[in-house]
Amino acid sequence: MFHKILVAIDDSELSQIVFEQTLALAKENQADLLLLHVLEPFEDSYPGDPYMGISDSAKQAYLKHWKEWEQTGIDRLKLLEERATAAGVSTEFTQSLGHPGKVICALAKTWNADLIVVGRRGFKGLQEFWIGSVSNYVLHHAPCHVLTLQGNIQVGKMEDAIAAYPQR
Repeated sequence: MFHKILVAIDDSELSQIVFEQTLALAKENQADLLLLHVLEPFEDSYPGDPYMGISDSAKQAYLKHWKEWEQTGIDRLKLLEERATAAGVSTEFTQSLGHPGKVICALAKTWNADLIVVGRRGFKGLQEFWIGSVSNYVLHHAPCHVLTLQGNIQVGKMEDAIAAYPQR
C-alpha cells in the first residue's frame, strides 16, 4: 500500500510515539522510511536569541550553542535510523533548516513519498494562531497522503486504528 513513508521527528515525547507507529507501519508495508528533523529558528528548543549582542564572544557562544543543537538532532536521527534498520526497514535520514511544514511538504514531493506521518500537539485557538500548526500546514499542502497522530492518543488505540484501515 505505502512504499515510501516520510516521518517528521522532533525532540518531543509525541515524536517517540510517532516514530514507533511509523516504524510498525513501514515494516508492515515493507516501505522505505525517511526520517526528517527540521531545525526551525525561534521554536522552544532554539538555542537562544539570534539577535543577541554584537560582541565576538557573544557570536562565538551563539555559534557553539547552535552547532550543539544541530548535532543533537543528527544524533537523534542516527539512533532512530539504527533502530529502524535493525527492525528490517530500509531507512535514511536528513536534517534541514526552515519552516517545518514547508520543508516536510517539499521533501515529500522531491522524495516521492506516498505518506507523510506527523504528530499533532493539539494546539487550538490563539495558541495555534501564535505558535502555528505544522500538522495543519502539512494537511493542506502535502503532495501525498498524510497521517497525523494526536498528542494524547494512546498507543493501543493507534494500533487499532491502523489495523482497521482498509488495505488495498
